[in-house]
This record gives sequence, C-alpha cells and structure tokens, in this order.
Amino acid sequence: MRIVAEIPHPHMKITIMIWNEKYMIKMECGQFEQYYKIRKEDIGSLDEVIKMIDEEFQQKVLDQFKVMSQNFLNAWKKLV
Repeated sequence: MRIVAEIPHPHMKITIMIWNEKYMIKMECGQFEQYYKIRKEDIGSLDEVIKMIDEEFQQKVLDQFKVMSQNFLNAWKKLV
C-alpha cells in the first residue's frame, strides 16, 4: 500500500492510497475509520479522485462518523 495524497481537513484525516490497482480513500476521525475503494480503471487519475472528495462529500462523511459514534455509544451502554 502506497500513500499518494493527503487532503487537509480540520476534523478528520483524509489519506489516498494505491493498493491492488485500486485507489483507497481512508477517512479517520477519532477511533473510527471509513474506507472507499475505486478501481483505477474506473477513474481517470488521482486528480479526479481528489476532486471527488469535495466539501459536500466530506460533510456527508462527517455526518456518517456521528452516526457511527452514536451507534457505538448505544452498544457500549448495553454493556455497562
């Protein structure tokens, strides 16, 4: 796996990697991660991958992190 780009963001870490002929977009926020995989043959270039990760996409990813966090807390509360 090779890191090919990082996109700055104030609330999460965004890393783009190449592995097995796929671009892998890794989004990290606290203890949670989201991965998105795109076959290299399905997209023209790394620049297109970066364009895809626009503000709207980033906000939806952050919203999903909130859902993940709430789901985790709800499951955790069942144990305590």
